[in-house]
Amino acid sequence: MTIVVRFAPSPTGLLHVGNARTAMLNWLFAKKEEGKFLLRIDDTDTERSKKDFEHAILEDLAWLGLTHDTFARQSERSDAYRHAAEQLKASGHLYPAYESADELERRRRRQVAMRKPPVYDRAALTLTSEQRAKLEGEGRKPHWRFKLSQTKVRWRDLVRGDVEIDTAHLSDPVLIREDSRFLYTLPSVVDDVDFAISHIVRGEDHVTNTAVQIEIFEALGAAVPVFAHFPLLVGAGGEALSKRIGSLSLQEIRADEIEPLALASYLAKTGTSDAIELRPSLEALVQEFDFAKVARAPAQFDPAELNVLNAKLLHSLPYTEVQARLSALGIPSSEAFWEAVKANLTHLSDAKDLWTLVAGPVTPVMEDATLLGKAAELMPPEPWDDTTWGAWTKAVSAATGAKGRALFHPLRLALSGRESGPEMKKLLPLIGRERVLKRLKNQEA
Repeated sequence: MTIVVRFAPSPTGLLHVGNARTAMLNWLFAKKEEGKFLLRIDDTDTERSKKDFEHAILEDLAWLGLTHDTFARQSERSDAYRHAAEQLKASGHLYPAYESADELERRRRRQVAMRKPPVYDRAALTLTSEQRAKLEGEGRKPHWRFKLSQTKVRWRDLVRGDVEIDTAHLSDPVLIREDSRFLYTLPSVVDDVDFAISHIVRGEDHVTNTAVQIEIFEALGAAVPVFAHFPLLVGAGGEALSKRIGSLSLQEIRADEIEPLALASYLAKTGTSDAIELRPSLEALVQEFDFAKVARAPAQFDPAELNVLNAKLLHSLPYTEVQARLSALGIPSSEAFWEAVKANLTHLSDAKDLWTLVAGPVTPVMEDATLLGKAAELMPPEPWDDTTWGAWTKAVSAATGAKGRALFHPLRLALSGRESGPEMKKLLPLIGRERVLKRLKNQEA
């Protein structure tokens, strides 16, 4: 059997990290099993779906490296949904109901007041053809509900194990609105059938939906896919993530200069038994993927942890991979500079700030003028290399008696204006003798 999975975002908001994790797990599973990954845009909500959001979704997934094998839009598949609806009507699985939203709400309140579950009572099934004709003559248009079996639906979930949902406790779901628009459920199942989706990998908030969808698969005479429902990703404080409020959107994360592999590593490993550590490539993440590693507890998304991974990634990058990006930041081509500063970066743009330590302007901090004066006298001639700092500070120590912090701290403050930063032995040759002398003499340079 060919493994085929799908990621089906709605273009009603920006993609947030919770959605991206769903895409990531689907993509990793497909690649691990040498299967296919379908990207399906679920745009049946014509009022809220926007092309700008669709474009943003495509851009974000491409940035993350999650390429798709097949692409589809639900807005282009209405004929398939209408055909399936007619099939379900003919088989008696789809029936018309005429209650207004207000009537349904009043009925729900009565049930709650009587301490009964607020489940649709199937009153529409008792209507005679004459009663239906009368309602339609009054201008009412039906919405269409799927008739659940009111039995227990069972499946073996790849994450949750054996799952059982009693559909007797559920309302018959509305699949078609009064204005003939399809809700999410039917198009989703029809697409899964038509695109031969073998596995549906999604968040556990869809578990109850799964029981309903299994019955629709069966009513259409289609094979039921294998399901895997993983715990949701929540914020660092346990709050739910929502694309409607833009929380932790990939657009925001990209603006914060997180590297795509850092985010991919985080999304693939958070909420699993594996340590949250940087992996060298997407391929490495593919090889390590296993549903058995997915934990049952909600996974927390902590931006601080992501920043740690991002820093580790930057610290490992060779100059050839960042040269063009450094140039775009206005930093002249210099492998020596990259090697000097990369261990101090959390985001690549931090390099622009650190470039001022070389090119200036730096305002010196004069902690020990006597020591700095002696250091200026003992400054060796150029050319300099990474041994110059050690030889120079040794000479200054011998002349002044200063050691440890008393030696190095005044020099760092004078040369960089900062308490900490890149190794001075690497920075010194880049700053150059002329600027070093000016800074030792308390001149901005």
